[in-house]
Amino acid sequence: MSRIGKKPIEIPKGVDIKLEDANIKVKGPKGETSSVCPAGIKVSVNEGKALVERLSDEKNVRALHGLTRSLVANMITGVSVGYQKMLNIVGTGYRAQIQGNKIMLSLGFSHPVEFELPAGMNAAVDQKQVQITLTGIDKQQLGQITTNLKTIRPPDAYKGKGVRYSGERLKLKVGKAGKK
Repeated sequence: MSRIGKKPIEIPKGVDIKLEDANIKVKGPKGETSSVCPAGIKVSVNEGKALVERLSDEKNVRALHGLTRSLVANMITGVSVGYQKMLNIVGTGYRAQIQGNKIMLSLGFSHPVEFELPAGMNAAVDQKQVQITLTGIDKQQLGQITTNLKTIRPPDAYKGKGVRYSGERLKLKVGKAGKK
């Protein structure tokens, strides 16, 4: 039995869950999101708690039990509290600006790079234009966007210049030794 799948999910006030066949719709103060429940898994809501149960003990259903519970819990957290990730831009002359739903990045290329944000994602840049804060209700989409931004200019192995997650530690390589 999945330890994660057995845990009931607390539903905070202001969050509404609707179950229609295999669709799960979660609505809260931050927005609305939906997901499809895999075959063999049943989600039930009663007394302010959501419970994920599996209908059989087949291997593929057991594998999806804990995953489905985590996805439902992430949807509830997303619409009630939201998710946030921060990126730091390190490098002389490297900076970011917000223009509507686009992030304009100056990362040492011959041209500024435009990165368009999908609907439901918000970005903010600090005063020095070197820290980007991304917020949204979908945890998976937020992680994918931060990874896509990071791949535009990943941190250099020698100087550490580039886009990195806030708090990420890099092990820098030593440069050339020179003559002895």
